[in-house]
Amino acid sequence: MSKTISNHQVALHVTPVAGHIGAEIKGVHLSPQLDQQTLDIIQKALLEYKVVFFRGQHHLDDASQEGFAKLLGELYAHPTVPVKDGTNSILELDSSDYGGRANQWHTDITFVDAYPKASILRAVVVPTKGGDTVWANTASAYEDLSEELRHLADRLWAVHTNEYDYAATSKQTEEDETILNHFKVFTSTVYKTEHPVVRVHPETGERTLLLGHFVKKIIGFSSLDSARLFSILQDHVTRLENTVRWRWSVGDVAIWDNRATQHYALHDYGKQHRVVRRVTIAGDVPVSVDGRHSVSK
Repeated sequence: MSKTISNHQVALHVTPVAGHIGAEIKGVHLSPQLDQQTLDIIQKALLEYKVVFFRGQHHLDDASQEGFAKLLGELYAHPTVPVKDGTNSILELDSSDYGGRANQWHTDITFVDAYPKASILRAVVVPTKGGDTVWANTASAYEDLSEELRHLADRLWAVHTNEYDYAATSKQTEEDETILNHFKVFTSTVYKTEHPVVRVHPETGERTLLLGHFVKKIIGFSSLDSARLFSILQDHVTRLENTVRWRWSVGDVAIWDNRATQHYALHDYGKQHRVVRRVTIAGDVPVSVDGRHSVSK
């Protein structure tokens, strides 16, 4: 059900776009000069819906995207992949480079301890068909678990790392050399962090499942049992009922709570060109249900 929220400047329309995650916000002109009341409404919607969408923000360029992002917190540059030339923190995801295809379920940069709290993604070039992005709600995924499975998950910890097997999750094609080059850049510094499988959200108090493809192993289990446990829990995150799918148009902006979501960029557009630019906001170190903090190794 759509709701209209008025402030002294504009009337914002917040419309949920799926049952458990996602809302479109209309009536907003995103900019570094956005007033505090409007910003508060956006941040409240973000906490409630986990990802919010804005159509037609054609006026934004790299500088104003970064300027707007600064209103949400401290900018965070990717620890291994170079930022776009002329910017402080923008990561350009270009389909002409293998690194621009984030077509695996993940939460951004969980291989470090204080991974980003939010991301702001702007569509620059979109294919005529395909190239959607899907988000999943990791808080509702946790709530969907049985009581016994929640009790187990509350006690689990996992190792996250940026050093994982790209080739095992990619087609072996003429792009192998491109994949290898991207992997070398992505792992130019190897990070490993132990995170709780269930973190407590620092603003909402919700419990969220902290998983995704940067997970190497669940601690205390054999590789086989770890993979089985991961699959059981990850499948709850990515159930279709727990997701929202966004069809991009040039000028669209999505903002998501990186502490309560996973996402997947579909690579179903062949050789068509797709370019999106992402700014991330610095986050805090996750805390487990029993009050322990994540630890970098």
